Amino acid sequence: MDFILREWRRSDAADVAKYADNEKIARNLRDVFPYPYTLKDAKEFIDDCLEEDDFLMFRAIEVDGHAVGSIALCRDDGMYRPRAELGYWLAEDFWGKGIMTEAVRRICKEGFARWDDLLRIYAEPYARNAGSRRVLEKAGFTLEGILRRNVFIWGEVCDSCMYALLREDMSPAGD
Repeated sequence: MDFILREWRRSDAADVAKYADNEKIARNLRDVFPYPYTLKDAKEFIDDCLEEDDFLMFRAIEVDGHAVGSIALCRDDGMYRPRAELGYWLAEDFWGKGIMTEAVRRICKEGFARWDDLLRIYAEPYARNAGSRRVLEKAGFTLEGILRRNVFIWGEVCDSCMYALLREDMSPAGD
């Protein structure tokens, strides 16, 4: 399915409020992601995205003129500065269409191009989130380990996974 990865716009707020207001999405993200998800939440999120700096890269995932998801790289600092954390969500109507796998590939390529000292991009999906794990694996990430009883979310202690993509894992064409 065709999509565009682009910078956020304030006019995206209604789409974000519509598509992010989904318990299935919220249950697989950190608890800073609200549920229910309101228009006020969407506006605050977009304002944060528009304050992008040297350590942040936020992109909207647009399908047919609508912002239907989000993907971001957040650089670490100090001794962890050679790495960035990947985070993302996508509206349920668009799951299973290859959009997120390709969005992950694109933002990783963009991140490695933007930050020449970046060596590693990592993600920590919950172990139970088979869809997100599959996205990372199809995008070339390697499962480095399972972090047992690592997070507390929605009243449950869960395992999480450590996935990583190293600069040298990227093919020369960035595919």
